[in-house]
Amino acid sequence: MTEDALSVFRTEVADWLDRHCPASQRQPIVREEQIWGGRRRVFPSDDARKWFEACRDKGYTAPDWPVAYGGAGLDAEQEKILKQEMARLGCRPPLYCQGLWMLGPALLVYGSEDQKREHLGAICRGEIRWAQGYSEPSAGSDLANLKTKAEDCGDHFLVNGTKIWTTKADEADWIFCLVRTRDAAPKQAGISFLLIDMASEGVSTSPIELISGDSEFCQTFFDNVRVPKRNLVGAINEGWAVAKELLNHERKMMAAFEGMLEKPAMALLELAHYAVGVSEDGRLADPELRSDIVSHLMRETAIAQMGERIYRQGKAGQMDARLPLLMKYLGTSQAQVKDELILAALGGEGLSMDDESVASEGVRKMVKQWAFNKSLTIAGGTSEVQLNIIAKRALGMASGERRS
Repeated sequence: MTEDALSVFRTEVADWLDRHCPASQRQPIVREEQIWGGRRRVFPSDDARKWFEACRDKGYTAPDWPVAYGGAGLDAEQEKILKQEMARLGCRPPLYCQGLWMLGPALLVYGSEDQKREHLGAICRGEIRWAQGYSEPSAGSDLANLKTKAEDCGDHFLVNGTKIWTTKADEADWIFCLVRTRDAAPKQAGISFLLIDMASEGVSTSPIELISGDSEFCQTFFDNVRVPKRNLVGAINEGWAVAKELLNHERKMMAAFEGMLEKPAMALLELAHYAVGVSEDGRLADPELRSDIVSHLMRETAIAQMGERIYRQGKAGQMDARLPLLMKYLGTSQAQVKDELILAALGGEGLSMDDESVASEGVRKMVKQWAFNKSLTIAGGTSEVQLNIIAKRALGMASGERRS
């Protein structure tokens, strides 16, 4: 699009958002008020429902997906403008769903037309909530070591095994799974990608309590679960290609995940000024904390600039494929650095996430967020594995090689 056309589009988007996003949906997101899709979907307020329905009808729950599948059909430049205008107004995400972030983009590449028609629109409309069935008790970073098996029984597969760290599987309607369909093949070559209805007989879940006290994750069990052949994505024994496509999108989502999390009542600098105080010259009273916060903010700025560089390279068709590999590692690690700085500023108030005598509710939420965010550098591929990928693919280092 021309610059003039994009300018007109920006004006139209800004006007639409101003008319359709209620004031209550322009506030920092609260975990309890996130809008998740699914058969058991519950809206925290009438404003939240109106905001979701407006975005759903406009295609803005998946703005870059084709209109035929429930999206808005925006190109990369238009999608970026939409995100910028939503950020300017402080609009909350209209829908949270692993189907949006991971499965949908993979289905657009590898799904059959019937699968796209069946699942993509339902995802955009918030009708189905998805969980991810990748990791197993003996197959985490070594994902290709998975043991969950799908036996070919003619018109269906019979699935047996277990998955672990399946986020909110106890609230999900469907789960996308990697399963072994050929034992004799090399590890990746014998894996297939299946879509499984969580209402199927033989599927059960068991929540796993985290250090934050929440149970975001579950272990999911499959005991003689019948899965129709039409739910196979891609070719039999070639699910690893689908898995890699999906992981690309998961890592992009994880790199930007901090923007979707519940925000503290105060920004980092504001919180530090409140908790630590300022000196006579107006600077943060604790010089060490001041230095650490400055370093963090500089890194955040650098990461944002790298994101802009990746966008512009993609727009020009000159993408440096090494740069996106860095974003997941940098984005999640800096989210944890920010949490540590918040706790450092809080001092004694940051010692409890459940004791009312120690801290206010807002402070206790910050401590709980710090505990929950320990999972960010594990989910979507551990930081250690991601660094190995960066070393090999971005730096060209051989296994075991070190560079000073």
